[in-house]
Amino acid sequence: MSETTDRVTVEVDGPLGVITLRDARRRNPLSSSTMKAVTAGLRRLDEDAEVRVIVIRSEGPAFSAGHDLGELVERTLEDERAIFATCTELMQTVHDVRQPVIAEVAGMAFAAGCQLVATCDLAVAGRSAKFSTPGVRIGLFCSTPMVALTRAVGRKRAMHMLLTGEAIDADTAADWGLLSGVVDDADLATTVRDLALHIAGSSARTVSIGKQAFYRQIELDEAAAYDEMGETMATNAMTCDAQEGMSAFLAKRDPVWTDS
Repeated sequence: MSETTDRVTVEVDGPLGVITLRDARRRNPLSSSTMKAVTAGLRRLDEDAEVRVIVIRSEGPAFSAGHDLGELVERTLEDERAIFATCTELMQTVHDVRQPVIAEVAGMAFAAGCQLVATCDLAVAGRSAKFSTPGVRIGLFCSTPMVALTRAVGRKRAMHMLLTGEAIDADTAADWGLLSGVVDDADLATTVRDLALHIAGSSARTVSIGKQAFYRQIELDEAAAYDEMGETMATNAMTCDAQEGMSAFLAKRDPVWTDS
């Protein structure tokens, strides 16, 4: 499968689904049409049984500079609500799809672009990448990016980024928890592909169970989380792939996944 719009490409590369932001000249703003295209791409890849991991990447010098501000000027309140509802739908879809979603971050990831990085299950950046929530400087506080950012880096660091609008570098972003890895710019694409293929080697059913369980338990108190995850592990253990994986380990052989 390969689908292309003016600003987004959705491709299947073996077990990987790749969504590429292509509006490089404008630094890949998350316009309404772009957000809808990415959301639709995620849902199509979710339905493809052969796709085991999804990568979101970009062309040009920026991962994403954030919302298309031209869409936010001289609009009605209902227009504004619709834009941010579209953004929320995109972020929630990243978590809803069964596959892990990896952000491959080259260049700047600002405002809603930073929100998308924070939302993805994993995020690897080139060392020259920068991250910022600069809305406060133009009178539009990054309130929706704040949701994902706070959950990724914690309260004080999120507030520092939100209140100052200052950019942080990739090493700082990794130290704060916004990224899962930082590599030299020249190694970014290869590193992300290797990571995605490594994850794709596991049972797709098991990975999907684990991803959904992660987001269910993360906001629960400890006792409720253990109750929920105990039941999850018990039902996971009954799946064909779990039985196969444990049997293969005991027999010192490679497992054969059926994704069931």
